[in-house]
Amino acid sequence: MTLDGASQPFRPPWLTQPFAVVDGGLSTALELLGHTPSGLLWTAALVAEQPEVIVAAHRSFVEAGADIVITSSYQASVEGFIRAGFSATRAAAALASTTELARRAGAPFVAASIGPFGATLGDGSEYHGRYQASWLDLRRFHRERIQVLAATSPDMFAIETIPSTAEALIVMEELAAATTIPAWLTFSCRDSSSTCAGEPFGAAVAAVADRIGDQLVAVGVNCTAPVHVSSLLRLAGGVTDRPLVVYPNRGRAWDSEHRCWLGVDGVGDDGPAEYAPEWVALGVRLLGGCCGIGPDGIRSLVVVRSALACQP
Repeated sequence: MTLDGASQPFRPPWLTQPFAVVDGGLSTALELLGHTPSGLLWTAALVAEQPEVIVAAHRSFVEAGADIVITSSYQASVEGFIRAGFSATRAAAALASTTELARRAGAPFVAASIGPFGATLGDGSEYHGRYQASWLDLRRFHRERIQVLAATSPDMFAIETIPSTAEALIVMEELAAATTIPAWLTFSCRDSSSTCAGEPFGAAVAAVADRIGDQLVAVGVNCTAPVHVSSLLRLAGGVTDRPLVVYPNRGRAWDSEHRCWLGVDGVGDDGPAEYAPEWVALGVRLLGGCCGIGPDGIRSLVVVRSALACQP
């Protein structure tokens, strides 16, 4: 497989290491820089208003050792920017700029983020996948965003925090229609066996793995409590031999009404590093962090990877 417009085949960054290090939570990095995301656009507001802050947040993960930086397009969309008062032209330009902002940070690889439809609504629906919209509306929404981002030639796509099988298949089908750029896909899960939409996780992974071709380079879970991940990986490994990808949150739950995190952290200061050897043994080849995991957590993953690479 080659990237659009590229003469060389795609070379996965995890081929010569025990795993590739994915970055951590963008919101967390922004908070460490003194910028707390808020409003309907959330992190996407800074894309247009203070892009240099987005670059600095990405750079903090690059300096921590991340191989792959996920762009700031998770909450970004043409429709969302237009609702915030942007013209259609400016909205498309703001969305497209997210790839370049990650490149400016010096990222070895850039993964363009495609979040669920609900992530752009600001109502918490991304955590259950029950939208006041038809599947045709979702397909049109994802098609428009994918077309804008594909034109920026990211190294890969991160289709992430997807709550349901139906939305996962829609996104992958629209991606395949628009580009040959490779992608990973991660579901968000509410427990050790179910997606956030309440579907059996193993069945969701199987549906995607069986119906999507080589463009899907890895499948797994993100923005999920680390205590659930090992069980989820075993379920995934039982239905597919594709590489697995994991980037959990700190283990707390998001309260969309009060816009705060609830519960107790499921990881220590080192983030998911304490789980890394077990998860790699279960087939993980891309490993990072999500909400609550900052540069220190990613730095700890780099240390663990070096230790694993030295083992016979």
